[in-house]
Amino acid sequence: MSIADLRTQDMKVLCLGSHPGIIQSILDYDFLVKKQQPSIMAIIAGGRKQERYFWGESEVIIPVVPTLDQLSEAIKNRCDAVLNVQSARRVLSSTKQALEQLPNLKVAAVFAEQTPEVHSIELAKLAKERGVLAIGPSSVGLLLPGFAKLGAIGGTQHLQLSAAKILNGGDTAVVSTSGGIVNELIHTVTGTGLGVSFGLALGGDRFPMTTPAEAMLLAEADTETKRIVFFGELGGTDEYEIAQLIKEKKLTKEIIAYIAGTVAELFETPPQFGHAKALAQTYDESASAKKAALKESGVIVCETFTDIAKELSARVSDERNITKATIGERKKSLVVSHISGDVDGDVHILGKELLRTVEDNTIASMTLSMLLGKQVTSKKAIEFTDYVLKLLVDHGPYVSGAVNTIVSARAGKDLVSSLASGLLTIGPRFGGAINAASGNWLEGGVSAQSPREFVEKYGGIIPGIGHKKYRIDLPDPRVKALMEFANNSNGDKYLKFAKGVEKVTSSKKGNLILNVDGAIAAILLDILESEMGYSHAELKELVEIEFFNALFVLARSVGFTAHYLDQRRHDEGLLRLSPNEIRYLGE
Repeated sequence: MSIADLRTQDMKVLCLGSHPGIIQSILDYDFLVKKQQPSIMAIIAGGRKQERYFWGESEVIIPVVPTLDQLSEAIKNRCDAVLNVQSARRVLSSTKQALEQLPNLKVAAVFAEQTPEVHSIELAKLAKERGVLAIGPSSVGLLLPGFAKLGAIGGTQHLQLSAAKILNGGDTAVVSTSGGIVNELIHTVTGTGLGVSFGLALGGDRFPMTTPAEAMLLAEADTETKRIVFFGELGGTDEYEIAQLIKEKKLTKEIIAYIAGTVAELFETPPQFGHAKALAQTYDESASAKKAALKESGVIVCETFTDIAKELSARVSDERNITKATIGERKKSLVVSHISGDVDGDVHILGKELLRTVEDNTIASMTLSMLLGKQVTSKKAIEFTDYVLKLLVDHGPYVSGAVNTIVSARAGKDLVSSLASGLLTIGPRFGGAINAASGNWLEGGVSAQSPREFVEKYGGIIPGIGHKKYRIDLPDPRVKALMEFANNSNGDKYLKFAKGVEKVTSSKKGNLILNVDGAIAAILLDILESEMGYSHAELKELVEIEFFNALFVLARSVGFTAHYLDQRRHDEGLLRLSPNEIRYLGE
């Protein structure tokens, strides 16, 4: 993997774990370098379905998925970068999974400290086998000015990013074992008038997945890089490997280096500094010995940070053209909506101006589109929705919801109160079975269990099965009509399972047939999957948010309203049951 391969405005990142500060800084950088869309495609974390971040002064939603296995194939194929901000104990399993499941992965950065060394070694080997640049652990990431920021590198506040002069590139690479120092070096480079070609924080662990010598070779191969600023420390033998590369003429570009830790030589017993590798157990591992080796090979070794700035200042020839951008004041909204909102004073619904949306839709297509949160174009889905809305609008004044509405109307209550009283009866025993049936058919359709096994394990009333009036020898004409849509559909996986369940249950009792709720649930699942491309995870979410019940609620609201208006027109007064209609059994 080369740095040139990573210099693209189109890098797409998958975050393993959630770190709001770092994620926001990446999005801020994306916005400041004028990307059209956020580079972060998804976050792998538990607890929520999405996270909201600023996009400039506006806001953007980043989807959250519990596991990488549940990520869509489209996103897996599109992501070419991974940022792992999970805890050290999860680094191996999560990064390994990403390396194995993301076919176009180019770079992976690990933020966590205290990652077991054997895990780092294993991941480094796997990454090299797959041609992936692996950075860390304990790394603040990779900066490609003007293109990408992968990690906390460069700063975590948008004001820092704007002030750092890193929105466009330069000719000086910055490589550091320290995350804090890499930002200091970046500021030192840009402060002298030079620009950064790329910045790389390797991490201070004993076995970084990319070694300093390997980082130097990346800079050597990079045509945008003229010189390298390097920060190293006491401990280890990295600097000797760099010196050897220079002697072998594999590394020819100018290097300005600072090696920290000479103060350790004042102690009788070598002290352990902050990084795991920062311990000189022999003289060769001391800062002085390493500085001497680098000097001998031709590296410019600085004694102080001020010396780095002086060396860089001497190399400024022309005034650099600096890209400038800022982000104004921003405040998170209390609520976000994907359905509608105000755009320049006009109401927009589903991304289009209200009147245009009205002109482009029937009541069925507009209803389904709004319930799904996106414009629906499938003719089959729209026709089925239209039929279902008409089919469910009413089923007589005898059902609990209609009765409640009628009683409230005759008691003199207003429309909204009467309608609410009817709607409040909708639940597992009346009207709410569509959603419950959808959940059962959804899992049954993809599971290895047979319909008979499903029935035996269920152990109770199965939503979508059973009717008080109709039987296997007296079928429900509404279900028969619904089946016409199934016959013309591209898929029948869920309906096939539901009918398999019906075959088992109706053999036990004649009225345990597939009812309207069960048929609507199965057919709608098949249409959403086969006609509209919904994945199993997306269908599961629709069940969780009660999308399938929404069709019944909407349709039956019309019926309840009709019963309310009917009763008010007749105005027969308060409905009171007679003693003959209630039997008192006593104690």
